[in-house]
Amino acid sequence: MTAALLGIDIGTSSTKAVVAAPSGRVLAEQSRQHSVDMPAPGFAEQDAERIWWQDVVALCRGVAEAGGHADIAGVAISGMGPCLLPCGPQVEPLRPAILYGIDTRAEAEIRQLTAALGATEIVANGGSALSSQAVGPKIAWLRRNEPGLWQQTRFLHTSHSFITHQLTGEYVLDHHSASQFDPLYDMRAGAWHHQWCQEVAPGVDLPQLAWPGEVIGHVTPHAATLTGLRPGTPVIQGTIDAWAEAVSVGVTSPGDLMIMYGSTMFLVLYTELARFDQAIWSTVGVYPGTRTYAAGMATSGLLVSWLCDLTGLDFTAAASAAAAVPAGADGLICLPYFAGERSPLFDPAARGAFAGLTLRHHAGHLVRAGYEAVAYGVRHNLDVMAGLGVRPARSVAVGGGTTGGLWAQIVSDVTGLAQEIPRVTIGAAYGDAYLAALGTGLAGPQARWNTVSRIVTADPALRSVYAGGYRTYRELGNALLPVSHRIAAGQLASHDLARTVGSATAADGLR
Repeated sequence: MTAALLGIDIGTSSTKAVVAAPSGRVLAEQSRQHSVDMPAPGFAEQDAERIWWQDVVALCRGVAEAGGHADIAGVAISGMGPCLLPCGPQVEPLRPAILYGIDTRAEAEIRQLTAALGATEIVANGGSALSSQAVGPKIAWLRRNEPGLWQQTRFLHTSHSFITHQLTGEYVLDHHSASQFDPLYDMRAGAWHHQWCQEVAPGVDLPQLAWPGEVIGHVTPHAATLTGLRPGTPVIQGTIDAWAEAVSVGVTSPGDLMIMYGSTMFLVLYTELARFDQAIWSTVGVYPGTRTYAAGMATSGLLVSWLCDLTGLDFTAAASAAAAVPAGADGLICLPYFAGERSPLFDPAARGAFAGLTLRHHAGHLVRAGYEAVAYGVRHNLDVMAGLGVRPARSVAVGGGTTGGLWAQIVSDVTGLAQEIPRVTIGAAYGDAYLAALGTGLAGPQARWNTVSRIVTADPALRSVYAGGYRTYRELGNALLPVSHRIAAGQLASHDLARTVGSATAADGLR
């Protein structure tokens, strides 16, 4: 029977699995769609057992059948993150997991922890300022708002560490993911910051740390019965999805940049430098001794989907309509802050806008301006990285947004970057399979599974158009921020009032 590697990635809207041969040839792939619960403005949650674990159980059985029951020699798991999943003494989830930066509930705790620990000290120790991406403030929110639940909490998981535990019984997290558990990880020491861990998460056992690609356990008999995997199958440490996807396309060396086109845009740039800035995330890389700068926008594909719903066009028709509009969208500028913004603003109260609308603008202009807004956001983040002395030497584009061609072309035109499009675009699950191959010794560290399919280059004729558009984008963003904050405050107040009225009405109905 042919030896194969299994990679599984738990994403925001789906879980994906891939079975690959040691050469990198894909033998089977499957996915399962799921949703995000949003019980209140700024809240984003998922059920770890009902969604994450059941997805994995079903996919393990499904890809095994699709792959001709190849002998799975190793398994690696990645996932969105960092998420906060509090678990009790038996590692039972005590509530739905609080998701990564798209969950913005802990804004007050961000301010309070920053004041208590010191903004400069936080960045110096952990590489990043506290933001909605950080786990520490969400722990503080949990302690304040659900104290009874916190008293039961003994373990903290993120998406892939929970699945690893379900498979092996081990409590392990990778160094990269830990470096996003700000302010709990010390980048300089490469270990948990024990003093701050006790202050932020008292009474909780933190996981052991390992590097992606290391064997950290084996599939238990119970997990084997559920998943169909062979008992004793090695489980290899994975990581957060974006970094696993970077592995899948060979973005692991200084100067390598990955641009991920998905529901949210994400950038990972490997660097030899260790300068930190509050406008960007600094993390350890996937392998020992590496560092990365990372940036994430709150919307990108989500904005395009919203525009499709708004205009009544499907994705293909919307892209065609946008392609028929000249670069610069006839003066229409969009701010893509329709769910607040992550880097480099780190401002959940930022709001989206279209400026310059006239009666001659149509649906194609709106979609084109949306694409261009995301591209301007990419350039804004790259400008911050350039200010730290790091510019990409090689850029690789991944994700569903690369398939149509227009979106990646606009990003190249705005940024000036040439973008490699890889042959295999499955994503993080393919990177997980590669990590499993490394961990089991079925592939060496120099192995390159993924070759380049095509290269998108910038059109020099559009340089001046987009240089002017970018200036306007930045000026508009700065000018509208105070207004956005007032609007956001009013929206929150309206929601609170509606919730209060609704609760009172419900109470009256029970009398």
